Amino acid sequence: MYRPLADEIRPSSLGEVVGQEHILGKNGMLRRIIESGNVPNLIFYGPSGTGKTTIAGIIADKTSRSFHRLNATTAGIADIKAIIADLDTFMTPNGVLLYLDEIQYFNKKQQQSLLEYIENGQISLIASTTENPYFYIYNAILSRCTVFEFKPVAVPEVEKAVLRAVNIMEKKLSVTAQLEDGVVLHIASACGGDVRKAINSIEILFYGTKERNGVVFIGLEDARNVSQRSAMRYDKGGDEHYDILSAFQKSIRGSDPDAGLHYLARLLEAGDLLSPCRRLLVIASEDIGLAYPSAISIVKACVDTAVQLGLPEAQIPLAEAVILLATAPKSNSAVAGIGAAMQDIRKGNTGEIPRHLKNVHADSAEADKVEEYKYAHEYTNHYVKQQYMPDKLKNAKYYIYGDNKTEQAAKKYWDEIKKA
Repeated sequence: MYRPLADEIRPSSLGEVVGQEHILGKNGMLRRIIESGNVPNLIFYGPSGTGKTTIAGIIADKTSRSFHRLNATTAGIADIKAIIADLDTFMTPNGVLLYLDEIQYFNKKQQQSLLEYIENGQISLIASTTENPYFYIYNAILSRCTVFEFKPVAVPEVEKAVLRAVNIMEKKLSVTAQLEDGVVLHIASACGGDVRKAINSIEILFYGTKERNGVVFIGLEDARNVSQRSAMRYDKGGDEHYDILSAFQKSIRGSDPDAGLHYLARLLEAGDLLSPCRRLLVIASEDIGLAYPSAISIVKACVDTAVQLGLPEAQIPLAEAVILLATAPKSNSAVAGIGAAMQDIRKGNTGEIPRHLKNVHADSAEADKVEEYKYAHEYTNHYVKQQYMPDKLKNAKYYIYGDNKTEQAAKKYWDEIKKA
């Protein structure tokens, strides 16, 4: 039966694990927990191929508890009940260590079925997830667990795993490998911190290269072919999608056109055209705003052109929009103003609309009591002082002029008129 190389060479000790120095280094907290032999409830959070399952397996080997493994994509309440049924029997004299992979796929009821048993210690839970646990795991579970974040493995650490995979494949196939210069570095760099991807690439290269006199020559071009686009971590419905969009907007807001182009390229390389289009329109209003009011019209034209062109040509007008917005003056006065107004509305701070602003005429009985509406265009500079806000909010200020040239010019204009 075929067994993937990545699973076959999975580390069996902490010394063989690459990466995660922040938690598994000499004084790393997770290392100290594992070496203590006491297993609390843990949640491992991070991208695929960073060692979550491997570490869970190492912990399982060190414990005297009965080990069970479930994957939440296929398991259900019945599987949990079967484990619970074994508690307090000769099958589980020291309790159960449960490794629950992809816990984010369990619904609230399924997650809560574990609460009683992880609370009293009969089950020690190690759960892993590629999604942010604070969004996908229920608070009752989170409060009973310690979260450890696994990060993409750095290139030098991945290189160690790649060389180990090469050695094992040589022994497995009884061949000698000759690697062209740059092969190991390319595979380690192209995997995007995913060790499993890197090892899979080595396996494919060995099986896809003909042996000649006991030698397998692995060229750089073949390495590029098996690892093309593999560095892309992108799930349109997951955290990575929103992380890239967040970094995209923050880079443009921070006036860094290079970073803006970088994140645009990541979105487009993943085939996502609509997300950057929508986000660019938001940025034009939220971050550039009244400092450069025509920016939104230009960006709208770029977005429309991009949608009509489609990929790959769409990258050109979108790049123009990114550079324009990143290098434009910035103002968030509009978003701050509407935000303050919305906050008042949500608090119930509304009040009665002044009578002279309503879409009615004062009736004859009240004509002498009601101030008439003053039509601004009949006055000098098209302005006349009059109350527009409800009495309850007549002194409220939402809009504050930005410190850019355009808004300061408008401020000066109205300051002079209103003083007169």
